Amino acid sequence: MPENFDKHTLKNGMVLLGEQMKGVESVAFDFMVPSGAAMLPEGVCGAANVIEDWLFRGAGEKNNRTLGDALDGLGLHRSSSVGSSHITIGSTLESSSLHQAIDLYADIILRPQLTDDQFKPARQLVIDEITALDDDPKQKVMLKLRELFYPQPLGRSTAGDIEQLRNLTPQKTRQLVSEHFNPAQTIFAVAGKYEFDKIVSQIERLFETGTKRSAQKIRTEPVAGNYTHIHNEGAQVHIGLMTPTVGPADEDYYNARVAISILAGGMSARLFTEVREKRGLCYAICARYHCMRGYAGIMSYAGTTPEKAQDTIDIIIAEFSRLSDGITADEIDRAKAGLKSALILQSESSSARASGTGSDYFFLGRIRSLDEIKEKIEKTNADFVISFLKKNPFKQYSIVSIGPKEINPPSAQQTRVN
Repeated sequence: MPENFDKHTLKNGMVLLGEQMKGVESVAFDFMVPSGAAMLPEGVCGAANVIEDWLFRGAGEKNNRTLGDALDGLGLHRSSSVGSSHITIGSTLESSSLHQAIDLYADIILRPQLTDDQFKPARQLVIDEITALDDDPKQKVMLKLRELFYPQPLGRSTAGDIEQLRNLTPQKTRQLVSEHFNPAQTIFAVAGKYEFDKIVSQIERLFETGTKRSAQKIRTEPVAGNYTHIHNEGAQVHIGLMTPTVGPADEDYYNARVAISILAGGMSARLFTEVREKRGLCYAICARYHCMRGYAGIMSYAGTTPEKAQDTIDIIIAEFSRLSDGITADEIDRAKAGLKSALILQSESSSARASGTGSDYFFLGRIRSLDEIKEKIEKTNADFVISFLKKNPFKQYSIVSIGPKEINPPSAQQTRVN
């Protein structure tokens, strides 16, 4: 492991990771708790989001108000998210307050109050966020797209299901926390200015239970189909498309990332140029990489009108297919420059490095240095990318559309949501 990385494993299996960053006074940390949407049982879709909020409504001896005051008093910039595998909670702060913050987060994770009177506000907030998706069709399309592309329960909505949330009770949710909050499988990642030995001692004292619980195993089911249309009487059609590609551990991972950047890495990228600028088929278009353990894909979104929707999806798929026919040196250079620029920005952010460190360990079992990533990007060239595309042709597509008019997907297997 490179010299600026730290690692320690508790007796119970909890992994602590760190990346020292010179010249910064900030520090960021994440607790990745393996209780994401796919890790919870059927019938409680959205419970992870309720838990994420409910945890902060009182912990240890502090109630909702006093816990909030304590967190704010440390000047924390809090962050939290619910993914398929984890509930991730953390903060960015001035380094001198780190150990006080870790004490508070230990209470939040290990000793949340989870009182009945705070459950309904937490649950209602999640329901309101799902309802608000009707005003954000792009996000709604992408959530449904992941549900269609990934096998269940990996594709389960990270937003939630309103009917299942309304049936959720405080007692059931407390049981979920008790059964699925597993310190032994939790990853703690820190980046910035810190003393790792002190962090190890503190987290050993707080989290070392002496009990090593094994990781929860997920049984996946086949995907449901390749096209879903959600009817909406509006003036726009929102299209999401996803196609399989290689995972982060694959030797062609960086060739895949460069290929995606050529497709959608900026205003000179192919999708923007061919679909939006030359043909005027859509007002918005983008694509990005997305992965889960064992699965990965390229996600694309386009916003258009009912009259142009079919041409939009046809041209997007044509551009995916045409990419293997040839790539110019300028396209390679722009794609690599864009990826390296994003890497530089990440290198200056302690919160981005903490997140990247934890994600690397979860997906790869190790941490990649920024120098390693930069070197791998530098080594890519047109021949390597085209060779990757020839070996991994884009043939299977999962497609979701929202709007007044359906489109004709590449194959006939469809579902409809009214």
